Amino acid sequence: MTSNGPAGAASPDAGATAGPDTGVVDVVALGESMVTFLPTRAGRLADVPSFERGIGGAESNVACVLASAGHSARWVSRVGADGFGDHLVESVAAYGVDISAVRRDPDRPTGIYFRTAGDRATDAHEVAYYRAGSAASAMTADNTDLAATRSARVLHLSGITAALSADCLALMRELTAPRPGRPLVSFDVNHRPGLWRDHPEGPRVLLDLARGADLVFVGDDEARDAWGLHGAAAIREALPEPDVLVVKHGKDGAVVFDGRAPEGTAPADGTFVPALHVDVVAAVGAGDAFAAGFLSATLRGLPVRDRIRHGHLMAAAALTVSGDLAKPPARGHADRLAALDDRAWETLRLGPGWTEADAWAAEEVRTP
Repeated sequence: MTSNGPAGAASPDAGATAGPDTGVVDVVALGESMVTFLPTRAGRLADVPSFERGIGGAESNVACVLASAGHSARWVSRVGADGFGDHLVESVAAYGVDISAVRRDPDRPTGIYFRTAGDRATDAHEVAYYRAGSAASAMTADNTDLAATRSARVLHLSGITAALSADCLALMRELTAPRPGRPLVSFDVNHRPGLWRDHPEGPRVLLDLARGADLVFVGDDEARDAWGLHGAAAIREALPEPDVLVVKHGKDGAVVFDGRAPEGTAPADGTFVPALHVDVVAAVGAGDAFAAGFLSATLRGLPVRDRIRHGHLMAAAALTVSGDLAKPPARGHADRLAALDDRAWETLRLGPGWTEADAWAAEEVRTP
């Protein structure tokens, strides 16, 4: 894959995957992860008597999904020298992710959050974050292993990191700056207004970081809220620099603008692929899963339509479980579904457990 971004940006289709001599992995994901507490029953946070512990973090979610899907992945972050930090590092490593570049901070805690049952994308939920002053917010260009961070075919970042602190923003600017030989930079805008409450420049910062990336993921709703942009074409006009721009339309589907459009094809023409019909359990982690599916297909050199379809399939896996992370479908299973004709794709319906069985036999995978 070529890049219209910084000179010398690496192609994810070029070179070897992880090897003992180079330490190069398919994907490096840098960002904060937190220990999550999920309620054992429905109700207000004030009423829920107990919680089950899990992990959550946009970037580590992507790394875990990619590692589960057979790619080499590294997570770069900073956690406290506490039990929650132990749990995070051990849990992420259990997915097969390289955690050798995660640093422990003896003076700052690991971030945690609590949420009620329900869809985080609606108002029918509560979320309580305890992340101010966390270890991850102290990440800087000086205390982060930049060599390990850049030793990848793809470096995946998100706008959440930029909002954590001035030092984190400086690190993000360093990683998205043009430099010869840098990996392909993937950036998920992940506009979280609550994190920018005291920093009104947040939307402009996110736009600047997106312009420095090679591949950008953004929801049409967050582009509207952050930048006042309406529609995929307007978003592409505001973001002409990334070689690939993915505009997500939630349950409707996604549009991809690919700078490698064939000769004679208008570069402004995006490729739209509808999302799947899914029996949703919870929407938490679906956006991260979509990014992981799209990146997996990109690393494999698949065409644009199939990259989007693999994104939808990974999102469908996340939508059909209650936590942030789901077991991805086997590669052959996902490839067969991604190869369906348009009518079969548009009538496919996926429910809980669909990743456990072959697409043609599972009761949860139905086509009329």
